Order: sequence, then structure tokens, then C-alpha cells
Amino acid sequence: MISLSHYLVLGGILFAIAVLGIFLNRKNVIILLMAIELMLLAVNMNFVAFSHYLGDIHGQIFVFFILTVAAAEAAIGLAILVVLFRSLHTINVDDLDQLKG
Repeated sequence: MISLSHYLVLGGILFAIAVLGIFLNRKNVIILLMAIELMLLAVNMNFVAFSHYLGDIHGQIFVFFILTVAAAEAAIGLAILVVLFRSLHTINVDDLDQLKG
């Protein structure tokens, strides 16, 4: 049977993969956004696991609010990415310092 510790270990592994993705790839904005979303999903999985383990619905309700904010963050991030690509013709993070001013 799958216990709470299995879910917490899986959430920790997903979170560590996301942190590793951010530190290893600092060039591509799309991969950075995907790593941030993976972090949020790992935290959400832990919220749901604790909510189920404790028999309380508040953790699952909180996950819906986090998913809503994550969807809005992804939409705004992709919109900014499209504008950057149109103006600079690249999505390289190192080239974004030209936007000063």
C-alpha cells in the first residue's frame, strides 16, 4: 500500500528535479517556466497527500487556488515570452539585458 511517505518522497524528487532544471539551464526561458511549474506541482502533490492523510479538505481547496495562480502565471509568462521573441528574435536569457531603459 502507498503511504504518505511515498507521496512526500515523490514530491521531494520532483521539486529537486525542478531546482536542478533551474540551476542547470539558465539560457532558455521556456525551460525555466516549465521548471517553476514543476515546483508548484510538486508542492501541490504534497498538499493533497497531507490533506488526504489528515482527512481535511482544506489542503485540496488550497491546491485549486495555487493551480489558478499557476495558470495565470504561465499565461502571463508565455505572453511576455512572445513579446520578447518578436522584439529580440531570441529567447536566450543572457540577451534580455538589452531591455534596460
